[in-house]
Amino acid sequence: MTILARDVLKLVDTGREAKTIVKAGDILVDGRPRKDQKYPVGFMDVVEIPKIKKAYRMMATSKGLELVEIAEKETKVKLCKITNKSLIEKGHVQLNLHDGRNIIIPVKDPKKRKEDVYSTGDSVLIELPSQKIVDHVKMEKGNLVLITGGQNEGVIAKIKDIITTRSREPNKLICEKEKLTFEAIKDYAFVIGSKKPLISFGDV
Repeated sequence: MTILARDVLKLVDTGREAKTIVKAGDILVDGRPRKDQKYPVGFMDVVEIPKIKKAYRMMATSKGLELVEIAEKETKVKLCKITNKSLIEKGHVQLNLHDGRNIIIPVKDPKKRKEDVYSTGDSVLIELPSQKIVDHVKMEKGNLVLITGGQNEGVIAKIKDIITTRSREPNKLICEKEKLTFEAIKDYAFVIGSKKPLISFGDV
């Protein structure tokens, strides 16, 4: 948080000043004041500084992770990737997301989990800070992905095909952008929408 305040956002000039504004709760991450100076800010996190009316989203770009300025309405939602899921007590489903948070999907009938429409690799749009799921997009052909690693990091493309290797080789995607195709490791793909992204991406 202190590095973010001083070196990235350049809100202050010194580390001491950075610690002061962090401890004061002047910087919000995902809708909550984060007063721990060592609190990590990661991919897709929403960063707000209410006193100067500025908001940003941490995005993957060709230069690595960067803060992209967003409109105020964008601060109310966050896109998260489902990294894995599990069954818990009474047959309910727990979604584990890329940023470390968990969301419980209540199930009425454990034998027929109609509420469980989610798969690992899908993305959910959640409301901040409540964590209510407001939208869901699947990892499937035709949908849009943001590549988060490798030589195409930061590229937004459409899934043309999904290759399941069934070996030590990682599963892959064939992606298409402006009639050009390229291959990407599936784990490096973050689904962002179907016909259009669920969130804005600035100049990414």
